[in-house]
Order: sequence, then C-alpha cells, then structure tokens
Amino acid sequence: MSAIVTGEGQEAAALLERTREAVHPELRRSVESLPGGMRRVAMYHFGWEQADGTPAEGSPGKAIRPALVLAAAQALQGLGGAGPVDHAVRAAVAVELAHNFTLLHDDVIDKDVRRRGRATAWTVFGTPDAIITGDAMMALAQRLLADDPHPAAAAASSRLSACLIELCAGQQADCAFEQRRDVSLDECLTMAAAKTGALLGCACALGALYAGAGPEEVDAMDTFGREAGLAFQLIDDLIGIWGDPGHTGKSAGADLVARKKSLPVVAALTSGTAAGRQLADLYAGPMTGDDVRRAADAVERAGGRDWAQAQAADRMGRAVQQLSRAVPDLGAAGGLLSLAEFVTRRTR
Repeated sequence: MSAIVTGEGQEAAALLERTREAVHPELRRSVESLPGGMRRVAMYHFGWEQADGTPAEGSPGKAIRPALVLAAAQALQGLGGAGPVDHAVRAAVAVELAHNFTLLHDDVIDKDVRRRGRATAWTVFGTPDAIITGDAMMALAQRLLADDPHPAAAAASSRLSACLIELCAGQQADCAFEQRRDVSLDECLTMAAAKTGALLGCACALGALYAGAGPEEVDAMDTFGREAGLAFQLIDDLIGIWGDPGHTGKSAGADLVARKKSLPVVAALTSGTAAGRQLADLYAGPMTGDDVRRAADAVERAGGRDWAQAQAADRMGRAVQQLSRAVPDLGAAGGLLSLAEFVTRRTR
C-alpha cells in the first residue's frame, strides 16, 4: 500500500480540512436546531461554546467518518480526491451526528472525564442531559436523511439504522466483558468490529450509495470500512494504554484504570504467559498509579502490544483488498487510502 499512497499524512490532513469546511456549517445548523437545554449540551460537546454558553474556539473533532463518506463518493464517481460531492454532505453530517451520539454515551458509560482536551459533557451538565442530548443527535441524523431529496437517502437511512443497532450491541458486549474474566480474543474482535468497524463501514457504504454504486460495490466499501475500522480500534486501544495525555486529552493508561478488556489486554490475558497471569491479578482489583504502570508493562511482555500492531497491519491489508473490488483502479481511491493510512499509523 505504501507504493500506492505517498505523503499520506499531508493528503489525509488536507482531505480532513476540506471535509470540515464542507460539513461543519451543516453540522452546526443541525445542532443549533435542537431545543434549549439539548442545544447547550451539544454546542459544548462540539467545542463551539463554553459551559456558560459563551463562544469557544474548540474543535468538533477530526471528521474522519464524514471524510470517509465524501471520499467514498468521490472514488466511486471516478473523481479521485478532488471532485465536488456536495450532494453527499448531508449523509456525511448524519454519520458525524451518529458518531457523536456514541461519544456522549460512551463518556457516561466509561466515566471518562476528559474529551478533546476539556471536561466531558456529562461531568459539566450531568448524566441525564448528556444521555438525552446523545439520543437527540441520533434522531437528528435520521431526520437529515429523511428530509434529503437525494434518491439514495432512504437506503442510507435504513443502512445507518441497522449500523446503529449493531453498534449498540457491540457497546453492550463491551460493557458485559468488564464483568467477565474469561473473554476470548475472538469475542473481543467481534465486539470491536461491531462497536467501531460498523460505523466506519457504514460511512463508506453511504458514500457509495450517494455515488450511485451497485449493491456489490456498496458491500465491498462497507467491508473496506469495517476492516479499516478494526485496524483503527486496535491502534486506538494501543493509544489507550501508551498514548501521550498531552495529545489524547485523556489520562495516561485510562483504559487500564477502567480495567477495560481492550484488544491488546485480552491478547495478553489469553497468552498463557506469566506476564498475562500478572495482568489478570492486577485486573482483579482497583489500580493505583504504580499498578497502571505494571499493567502496561505486563501487556507488552505478554505480547499484547506486538499482536495488536501486527493485527492492525493485517486488517489494513484486507481492507485494501476489499477496496479494490469496488474501485479496481486504486489511483481513484487515493483519498480513502490516505485516510486509512492516517488512522492506522497515528501514535497518539
């Protein structure tokens, strides 16, 4: 893949910037349509306002998922990374709203207190308001598609609904794993594919639908996104253990403190090694700062870090195979490839 994509970091950054310019105005209009209290929570969550309602200069996020929608539409229309796909902006906004529905709920479930460098919405406005605002974002996403006159909108709405059900099932499994000590690696991979891969796959599929692609191309794009999404989750799990808090906006080792059954952790726990057994003992009780450092070391010594990195590379290889089914000339899919490289090569 490196032979196909050169300078992927700059290309992805430029694509994400173009996506933000295209998507954020419509995204903000949608959020501003929410009634009073929910609007305030949502505007804070996206970084547009402070908790007291005064303007803020925060970032609504990287816009990876809406960028996948637009890049997929461009690729299937043979436009490469530069063609106009304004007709797919509503679908891109719908995906971003759905993603932020999950973020608001995840922060509550995981008791995360920091996101994008500041306090999470539930810690500022309370759990009920954060959950309700997340629900409203999901409804906004569906309303955008329901009101969209594009001929693919109905199919896109149906696909997004199915994706969100799958995503919720993945989140439920993730929560259940925290109460179990016998989670298998296959179970964990299935959970991650649903929780993370499903929405990235849906984003790519929606872009293909809006490009007028046929069922086989749409399904191939969905699978491309799912495989790339699993690679994304593997890297995200690594960052959750070894990421720099100055860049992630979260505490060091946050996933270990929460004793999450992330992919590298489960790989270590099921490794049959002495380090894996040490990790299991640490996961049996609450962790202090020293425990978190020991747990991270145990994951690495048990092979969890190396396994996750190798799996991420393998999943990206599978993703490119699927992409070539939908876009045989991968030169037309430069945007998608650069985004995939960007999310799987990040280190923080």
